[in-house]
Amino acid sequence: MGQIIDGKQVAESMKSAIALEVSELINAGKRPPHLVAILVGNNGASETYVANKVKSCEELGFVSTLLRLPPTISENELLDQVIKINTNSEMDGLIVQLPLPDHINPDRVMETIDPRKDVDGFHPINIGRMAKGLPAYISATPQGVLDLLAYYKIETAGKHCVVVGRSQIVGLPMSILMQRNHPIGNCTVTITHSKTKNLIEICQQADILIAALGKPEFLNATYVKEGAVIIDVGLTRIVDETKKSGFSLKGDVDFNDVFEKCSYITPVPKGVGPMTIVSLMKNTLLAAKCVIYP
Repeated sequence: MGQIIDGKQVAESMKSAIALEVSELINAGKRPPHLVAILVGNNGASETYVANKVKSCEELGFVSTLLRLPPTISENELLDQVIKINTNSEMDGLIVQLPLPDHINPDRVMETIDPRKDVDGFHPINIGRMAKGLPAYISATPQGVLDLLAYYKIETAGKHCVVVGRSQIVGLPMSILMQRNHPIGNCTVTITHSKTKNLIEICQQADILIAALGKPEFLNATYVKEGAVIIDVGLTRIVDETKKSGFSLKGDVDFNDVFEKCSYITPVPKGVGPMTIVSLMKNTLLAAKCVIYP
């Protein structure tokens, strides 16, 4: 039977430590960390994500600025806003909430953000530094997974880690981080995706199985080796008329089917999700203290 990895509990513990550090900064006569979020258009999920980030800033004593821009804004106008924030020394971290309208190239936007303010960890410089093992802002969800593994003292060295999904936000950085020479790393990593053949057989070899493919309850007990550690990064809204909200949240793993077979498992929600936001807060604090880029 699996032990549940309580991401909500771990996130609250980390938030307390961050809030204490922020209060120490203020008591030392320094300003609090300042996170800026740019929200383009009226995407419902994006509205929720940004609201949660702003709320976390308030809880931890950060300053936050939410810049709402119309969906009709041109790419160059958006880039101008990014450049203004880049040059503002009172603003430490900048996130541009994805997805963006179809007429805006997200890669161009991410490349325009100053790497020193790229607390989402999406700029090519931060990705490259991460790959080389240099100090970098690591994207929030992969960093949250690392923190969970560390908190629960899950052994990773020499283990076979299978990552299902190759997105630039989760799958790719996760595969790099799990193989690096680090206390949470030193795995032999296999990264799989939609074109992978024999996916079940590959997943059955995993000591640590990280699911990040965006298909609700895709991975069931057939994919899981006895005693494996299961990290479920997936989060999909499913219509559910029995819920007041009208939907349920499902991960990529069939939790009930897998629970008896694994050693550890993250639930959805209250697993990796809470860690994503706290990782973003941690990166913003690092930016305010100029730790990554002195």
